[in-house]
Amino acid sequence: MVVKLAGASRYTRYDVVGWGRPVRVDNWAPDGNWYSNTPRILVTLQGARAAEAIGHIAQAVADYPFSASGSYRAWPGPNSNTFIAHIAREVPELAPGLLPTAIGKDFTLGLLYAGPSPSATGIQVSLKGLFGVTIAWVEGVEVSFLGAVVGVDIRRPALKLPGWGRIGLP
Repeated sequence: MVVKLAGASRYTRYDVVGWGRPVRVDNWAPDGNWYSNTPRILVTLQGARAAEAIGHIAQAVADYPFSASGSYRAWPGPNSNTFIAHIAREVPELAPGLLPTAIGKDFTLGLLYAGPSPSATGIQVSLKGLFGVTIAWVEGVEVSFLGAVVGVDIRRPALKLPGWGRIGLP
């Protein structure tokens, strides 16, 4: 997650890693690769929407419930995708950026989560991110099994398939 306040001379980058204290701020260049993966812009906010969101993002990073040393787990989570999903729940305009291939995005603090979807446009029920269902305007209809997602994006017609992600309209 990369943000830049209006008038700031530099960007701020937030990451979660699997060693030490997981939450990192500015440990890598804003556009630097993530373990050989080229970054992709999934959501862009500008102007007043961005200014408001940046404060909420910083608070969500500070409130991340899995920030203790040793709390990172690649599967089923909490992992770097859990971190981004946590921020999206706090800043729902970021939710369209959650990829269906992001294993760990549905991992939750409690054993069972039943409540708003990350975008707050529908509902989600999840058993520790291993099994779940999401029905929402932004996320579409998603069924997760062991962290893999199968679904249909209704708003921007597409299928969501494990390993492939979205196949359909951009």
